[in-house]
Amino acid sequence: MPTDFLRWRNIVIEKRTFESLGHADHGWLNARHHFSFADYYDPARMGWGAIRVWNDDEIAANSGFPPHPHRDMEIITYVRKGAITHQDSMGNQGRTGAGDVQVMSAGTGVRHAEYNLEAEPTTLFQIWIEPTRTGGSPSWGAKPFPKDDRSGKFVTLASGFPEDAEALPIRADARVLAAMVRAGESITHDVLPGRHAYLVPATGSIEINGERFKARDGAAMDGGQTVTITALEDAELVLVDSE
Repeated sequence: MPTDFLRWRNIVIEKRTFESLGHADHGWLNARHHFSFADYYDPARMGWGAIRVWNDDEIAANSGFPPHPHRDMEIITYVRKGAITHQDSMGNQGRTGAGDVQVMSAGTGVRHAEYNLEAEPTTLFQIWIEPTRTGGSPSWGAKPFPKDDRSGKFVTLASGFPEDAEALPIRADARVLAAMVRAGESITHDVLPGRHAYLVPATGSIEINGERFKARDGAAMDGGQTVTITALEDAELVLVDSE
């Protein structure tokens, strides 16, 4: 069995080290790809459940993504450092700062641009989730999520479930969650049967069911298990739970 697989009660947790991720350096953009994207292709990493893209991007100051189109995809941006400024063909415009989240439902089609207008690099996770249904009018939204509110627990940032009224809405059978965990503390997450979870520590090293993961490593987790996440140092966690 490859060394990047952990068997825990006959359920696989796949460890994807930061060093093993796809890499593209465009000068203004230094990107790592957890799943196949653009010129990076790995047939074993085409997605995880409905999660299609998880990019770890560093965008240079005063640069960014010029206007480009999307359709039929839920695009979630989690800003880790700095800020990103959004503009789209619907007339939306907004700045999303570190720790906060923006979501865009591409629907029948939308053009958008994402610029780092700050004087320092911006780092973010860009996550794409396949919608449960195609079409529909495109939409965009952003919201602050204070880190103190997620101390020692997962907080839902974006969700396709109506009971998550405080989260940003997405058109997918999925939740995007985040937590801040202090060194030595643990939290758990139930990955229900038939679900897929993918977790990345934005900062800090952790253990998942006893297996160590460094900052920006990925953990792909099968459904039908409860995972225990222990912070070896103060950690900022981002997790997507999807069908």
